Amino acid sequence: MLNTREQEIIDFLKNHSGSSSKEIFENIPISDSYATIKRSLTKLISNNYITSEGKGKGTKYFLSPSFSIIQPIDIDTYFKKEIDEREIQETFNFVLITDVLKKQTLFTENELNKLRLLQEKYKANIAQLSNSEYQKEIERLAIDLSWKSSQIEGNTYSLLETERLLKEKQTASGKTKEEAVMLLNHKDALDFILENKDFMETLSLSKIEDIHNILTKELGIERKVRKRRVGISGTNYKPLDNEFQILEALQNTCNLINYKKNIFEKALISLALISYIQPFMDGNKRTARIISNAILINHDYCPLSFRTVDSIDYKKAMLLFYEQNNISNFKEIFIDQFEFAVNTYF
Repeated sequence: MLNTREQEIIDFLKNHSGSSSKEIFENIPISDSYATIKRSLTKLISNNYITSEGKGKGTKYFLSPSFSIIQPIDIDTYFKKEIDEREIQETFNFVLITDVLKKQTLFTENELNKLRLLQEKYKANIAQLSNSEYQKEIERLAIDLSWKSSQIEGNTYSLLETERLLKEKQTASGKTKEEAVMLLNHKDALDFILENKDFMETLSLSKIEDIHNILTKELGIERKVRKRRVGISGTNYKPLDNEFQILEALQNTCNLINYKKNIFEKALISLALISYIQPFMDGNKRTARIISNAILINHDYCPLSFRTVDSIDYKKAMLLFYEQNNISNFKEIFIDQFEFAVNTYF
């Protein structure tokens, strides 16, 4: 989170864009030295919160175009307001995909350095595993991912019950057939990705539909892109309700992900945007999690199980993205889960 000094600088620049460091120093209500303010400005630039133009005494400071997307937001404070009290962007934001996310970097350099080091650790670890050892670890991760991804959607299987189902095809007593099918479909989708590793070399609408079809088979869920309105519980955000606009948004998302070079950004954007678009009547977040993992696997990056994510925290981070187009909390979940996966499975 921003400290008091950094928040004061941000608040000042919101109303006084293009100010110099001297003007910031003289006008913010913080009794810090000029050198301290300069250090804070350097830190804010490195975190992509602000930008600068010019050199020396002529340097001017501005809020970064990506600030609203990545600014830290205390999620507990945000959700203290009831659904109808929150000021939100209720309608779908096309510009977010076609312009804002295309131009901006979502990770700070410090975050990317952390992720790169973890990826190097993952590569070094799997290089020491035999093929059978690697497959065993992938199987563990697949069980955990199937369980957690389904739990986020309300599935009541425990992790042990999920393991028994996926390994021995033994259903748990007192559970519905649909819950078992949901879990088995996750495993089938992951198996498909692992067997067709290059499947996500380039993302396309048909490939998103393919993954959705595997995840929703035998669940009575419509498989094609929806043609009518869908509501989301817990928010007043309204996804697109026009089939052709949904298809356009999905195509723009595929273009954006294919355009991005950084694999972590590709994975994070797919995780957020497929959920944001809500292209299907059901199974959207499941599809997003598998697509994101398919991108990581395609590029030999460590996949995520999301095992330690609290389901409510995940949903809140997603709602924050829907309502404010702010990815800060969702990005934190992504980074934490990448670290967890590298340290836990490999």
